[in-house]
Amino acid sequence: MPAEWERHERTWMMWPTRVGFWDDIAATKRDYVAVAHAIREFEPVTVAVRPEDAAEARSMLGRDISLAVTPIDDSWARDAGPCFLVNDQGKRAGVNFRFNAWGGKYHPHDNDDAFAAFAIQQADAKIFTSKLVAEGGGVTVDGEGTIITTESCFPNLNRNPAMTRGEIERELKEMLGGDKVIWLPGNVEETETDGHVDGIAVFVAPGVVLIEGAEDPASPWRDINLANIAALEGQTDAKGRRIKIVTVPEALEAVSIGDRFCRSYVNSYLVNGGVIMPHYGVRSDDIVRETFEALFPDRRVRQVSINNIAVGGGGIHCITQQEPAA
Repeated sequence: MPAEWERHERTWMMWPTRVGFWDDIAATKRDYVAVAHAIREFEPVTVAVRPEDAAEARSMLGRDISLAVTPIDDSWARDAGPCFLVNDQGKRAGVNFRFNAWGGKYHPHDNDDAFAAFAIQQADAKIFTSKLVAEGGGVTVDGEGTIITTESCFPNLNRNPAMTRGEIERELKEMLGGDKVIWLPGNVEETETDGHVDGIAVFVAPGVVLIEGAEDPASPWRDINLANIAALEGQTDAKGRRIKIVTVPEALEAVSIGDRFCRSYVNSYLVNGGVIMPHYGVRSDDIVRETFEALFPDRRVRQVSINNIAVGGGGIHCITQQEPAA
């Protein structure tokens, strides 16, 4: 699996659909459109949409965003979509993990379970089907054999009750082309995804991980963040490099809309020549923007207001999935 900073063919997204989930689904759709157009400044975007929503999506997205009409249940392309792969000859494939809506939290989810295979077929790529119940937001990779995931997620009894941690680790290596898996504790108190790593830590360069900091004593996740940082300290990647840790705060001052509200800046997204990050309208927006500008001096940092997406428990990374260039 290539690193996110490698060249993309396009970004996949999924049009919001689940009735009764969003506080204001019309506002959520407008935020999705804003994210899609921010990404389109850098690379092509394809949005999966139900047949009955295609006309609405076309009118809101315009003509510069492609639509892929297919049955879907929800709108989290990172998790229902495939993890794309590239081999040494530049040919592409995709992993079709089993998807059970984060441990059976939402029903139905059978269309989303089928979405990864659909996207792989649309990309004209080879498909690898896994027995593992897993989501793309549960892993971050460096493209050089290192995978980071969390104890609180894939080994959870609501996903893979018959598999040991060792078996899960072997399957991740086999499916994603990894040589080493680093396990962080995750977050057992985050009950939407059971502590996806993409809200906690992410590779931003070979040997460099961006992780949520624990400097603010007011943070409700401070002890959890400290535990994740401690688990990463002293780690080496698959190439033997000692991992450098860069911390960023959460958007604690952001006005929360509901109990699921996502304040994570780690949950940003790398695109061709750019970084798409959330804008909450608080002081930490500028602090984190400067961090991204320092980490990615050759990329343009683009901020997007996502409050009506964050209300669902995820951010920009959660609603996107990169398809790497061949």
